[in-house]
Amino acid sequence: MLEDKDRIFRNLYGFQDWRLEGARARGAWSGTKALIERGHDWVINEVKTSGLRGRGGAGFPTGLKWSFMPRNDPRPSYLVVNADESEPGSCKDREIIRHDPHLLIEGILLSAFAIRAHTAFIYIRGEFVREREHLQTAVDEANAAKLIGKNNVNGWDLDIIVHHGAGAYICGEETALLESIEGKKGMPRLKPPFPAACGIYGAPTTVNNVESIASVPDILRRGGTWFASLGVLDSAGTKLFQISGHVECPCVVEEEMGITLRELLDTHAGGVRGGWDNLLAIIPGGSSMPLIRAEQCQDLTLDFDALAKLKSGLGTGCVIVMDKTTDPIKAITRIAYFYKHESCGQCTPCREGTGWMYRVLERMQRGEAEKREIDLLFDVTKQVESHTICALGDAAAWPVQGLIRNFRDVIEERIDQYQAALKEAAE
Repeated sequence: MLEDKDRIFRNLYGFQDWRLEGARARGAWSGTKALIERGHDWVINEVKTSGLRGRGGAGFPTGLKWSFMPRNDPRPSYLVVNADESEPGSCKDREIIRHDPHLLIEGILLSAFAIRAHTAFIYIRGEFVREREHLQTAVDEANAAKLIGKNNVNGWDLDIIVHHGAGAYICGEETALLESIEGKKGMPRLKPPFPAACGIYGAPTTVNNVESIASVPDILRRGGTWFASLGVLDSAGTKLFQISGHVECPCVVEEEMGITLRELLDTHAGGVRGGWDNLLAIIPGGSSMPLIRAEQCQDLTLDFDALAKLKSGLGTGCVIVMDKTTDPIKAITRIAYFYKHESCGQCTPCREGTGWMYRVLERMQRGEAEKREIDLLFDVTKQVESHTICALGDAAAWPVQGLIRNFRDVIEERIDQYQAALKEAAE
């Protein structure tokens, strides 16, 4: 269990002042100039040493991502912070923005310095009304205190622009996000070129998640080896876990990577509703990750490798708990509808496949399908997965694959019940 001295997010629940004075009392903006004076390469290497991996879902090493940015390019460089947070079940970034925005702003300054950017955009979803008010206030405070902006006290000029989205899930994908900031329809771009070579306005750009950037100041102040000493191999440091669904006390909590699922739920969420034996399944990382049956959860640790072995993923660290009152087919059907609705329609496999999967699942939920359609549905998910410009096709396919892998018996039983009811009615 994480000790208080190792916490990065010390005002996660908003019990303390979220403004500049309160942030400084918790240690933010302490020695920032000295960190910048150590140089671009030192910052990047320290983040590499820490083992910090992206907290937005993909889990790509943050320091390595920064090192892809060109060094002697005549074009300006940009940092874009993804605060869209539209993954169903995910609710961590809004807590950082609402209760500790200066942690993010200081992280933006240090991250922008590392990649030699003088302009940063924060793309925040429009529905986060109070959050964006807090964020804009914090940016204004930092500007007024000369912590950011032109000729600031930290020695690295930086303009931060808060850009409001309008609620499209697809704009959480980094290239669709860039399109949206440029004033275009939020549709993913073909890659390559990657944003590091040709991002916003055709210039080198790095896109990072809120939690990733907000972790940077503490990593640099305490040292990359400190962060790397927490967690487990290849899943270093602390992580914000969001626990929702059938638990006694849904919450967002900072814990070490690699904590067991049972310890996380029992310690912070009051346990599974009705007790551990009432657990049916979990979705470990937001709605796009395949669900896992209770039998696989006994000694499950929450880290990238352990979940990959179960053909699922850590994603955003959003644990959705389902007890035995849940209809797993209905739950995945609802998720399938969400991805059908949010597809931008640019790629044929996604545009057609998401609707097709949803309609088949609707019939399976009622038992009106045939058993041969289960394998057909799985085959269609494989035709959608990895055949689209962005990862929305994968996100739509994986929950359905998880349902078929883990709850095929429930689907078949539902079909048998429906056929038996038809036969009885006919007789």
